[in-house]
Amino acid sequence: MGRTAELDQSYSNNGRIRSCSYKRTTVIICCINIVVALYVFQNLYTSLYSYSYQHSHPTAISYSPDQIRNMEESMRIRKQSEPRKLIETVKKIKQKVDRRGDMVKLPQPLKEKLTNEIIELLRGLSIGANTTLQHEAVQSWRVQKLKEAKNITHGKSSSSTMLPAEAGMLARALEFNWAELSREIGLWIPINVINHEHDDKPEGENDFDDTILAGRRLPPECNTELHTDYGGHAVKWGLTHMKESAYECCQACINQAKNARAGEMKCNIWVYCPVEGGCHSPDIYQHKLEECWLKYAEEPKVNFKDRYSENYRRNHPNAPVVVPWVSGVISS
Repeated sequence: MGRTAELDQSYSNNGRIRSCSYKRTTVIICCINIVVALYVFQNLYTSLYSYSYQHSHPTAISYSPDQIRNMEESMRIRKQSEPRKLIETVKKIKQKVDRRGDMVKLPQPLKEKLTNEIIELLRGLSIGANTTLQHEAVQSWRVQKLKEAKNITHGKSSSSTMLPAEAGMLARALEFNWAELSREIGLWIPINVINHEHDDKPEGENDFDDTILAGRRLPPECNTELHTDYGGHAVKWGLTHMKESAYECCQACINQAKNARAGEMKCNIWVYCPVEGGCHSPDIYQHKLEECWLKYAEEPKVNFKDRYSENYRRNHPNAPVVVPWVSGVISS
């Protein structure tokens, strides 16, 4: 019995040893397989990444030393061939244009002085002076004034009472911002356009007096007065009554008077806005270019003429110096 028990114990121990040996071998094999699988996966991922990078970046190629030297030489030659002087000139011109874009704000007394000089200049011209003569006179005055302002700025003139700082501002305004300055001080000299296509004036009839307004020449019965604003009862509300020219506005007044019904007010005053930026008025409305007011008054009276007074402009800071409207009292 004792011998048999020993043999059974020996068999049992050998079975446990075999079982542990199988488990250990299985674990080792599995670990080896995992390591091999990870290695294969890493190589496969690296190959796929390299392939996709090469196809998505076709420029990602290697260059030989000779090719690199050729590229560097090409870049150097291209840089040397750049028109540096032209680029610098363009930059200077751009800076100059940018400076021109800044509107120079002149002091109000200086604006008034300029306005007075221009008004006196235009008054000194002959009565029949047309647009061309007026434009030439104003441009000649501008050139002379610009030269005077530059001389003061550079200390070449000591007789003027203008300060160098004001002279510098004036020179910039006259040279770079003349259009804005002329509108700001209320100066307008529209181009005189004669419509030859519809010029049906009877043969032998004397020409009308030259005017400085755009559009057809106004007939004498319009009694055109520049820089003038007449009062009166509104026959046609100008905010909704637009005309392309002062001629058409005057004709509208004449036609209304001819076709007025019994008891209806007949137009005998026309008031027109010829200024692109609109015309000033003391009311609450914004008056725009081409507004045509038809009015009636038994005794026509002028609201404003030539210039707004200093007292008026103190009470109305947005008012220009010169009256922008053009008006006329129709001859009966």
